[in-house]
Amino acid sequence: MRALVAKQYGPPEGLTVEDVPVPRPGPGQIQVRIRAAAINPADLRTLSGVLRELTPLTFPHVPGSDFAGTVTEVGPDVTRFTQGDEVFGVGLPRATRTIAGMLSTPPSLTTGAMADYAVFEADTPAITRRPDGLAADHAASLPISGLTALAVVRAGRFKAGERVLVTGAAGGVGGAVVPLLAAAKVHVIATAIPEDDDYVRDLGATEVIDYRTVDTVAETLRRHPGGVDAMVNLALPGPALVKASDAIRPGGHLLNVAFPDPEPSAFDHADLTMRTVYSTARPGDLEELAAQAMAGSLPATISRRYSLEEAARAYADLVHTHVRGKLLVIANATG
Repeated sequence: MRALVAKQYGPPEGLTVEDVPVPRPGPGQIQVRIRAAAINPADLRTLSGVLRELTPLTFPHVPGSDFAGTVTEVGPDVTRFTQGDEVFGVGLPRATRTIAGMLSTPPSLTTGAMADYAVFEADTPAITRRPDGLAADHAASLPISGLTALAVVRAGRFKAGERVLVTGAAGGVGGAVVPLLAAAKVHVIATAIPEDDDYVRDLGATEVIDYRTVDTVAETLRRHPGGVDAMVNLALPGPALVKASDAIRPGGHLLNVAFPDPEPSAFDHADLTMRTVYSTARPGDLEELAAQAMAGSLPATISRRYSLEEAARAYADLVHTHVRGKLLVIANATG
């Protein structure tokens, strides 16, 4: 089968598509013919080697976590799925078992979704059946961004009318965070470039700040002199995030999604609550995301599609180009 392969730690330019053996499912596992797989920054973070002490990879390594596909074989002791089931969800590399345990219980692990076939654990809330009314490409774009957005909304406990500044609103996670906040009747102030203004407004943003031409903090305080009630950070790293938190009113809260996690002590001078939010998959979460997607509350935010042979370029584009929404790799167009 075809698979996108990394032979060592490094940038996406080192990835190549090669013929590799088809992975077979063991006890408690399913084999899935991949129809679509989404590009995620976390894939590149793992490949870069920055997490090698925590999650050392075994090479050759196949990346890819978010997926939609068809179950083609079930291993012993699997009762949850049968051959022919259409499924979608997220699995993390087997070397990242510790991190995967934070995503779901039991952990959701995979041989890598950037391939014609991949093996996944069957007994995890991070994988579920894909409803007939949800297209495979839309389903593949949902898991990590949608699960992160659900975690943000739950952690924020937002109330109708609250003013929330969302940085990086046009990115992959923003495509789920902004609609969910808007559905909660939150007043969303999004940072985005002018080319993405209509896009984030269509997602549910009430205001947009062009962060490239104005100072985000100054502009936010000009529009809202008392500061915003909360900030959801999807883009800014450490020092920049500390400065941006000045836009939050006294007693407000900051929810961070971006990597690396800031040191909480960096905010000791401020009267706010800071929390880093991680993707989690509870039982029923993927089903909730699917229902909201079919209802139109979570629109498809796929901006570019690539063939499996173009997967390395897709990862490079994530690094080197401005990306709106999600990038998707189509492995097999039909089941």
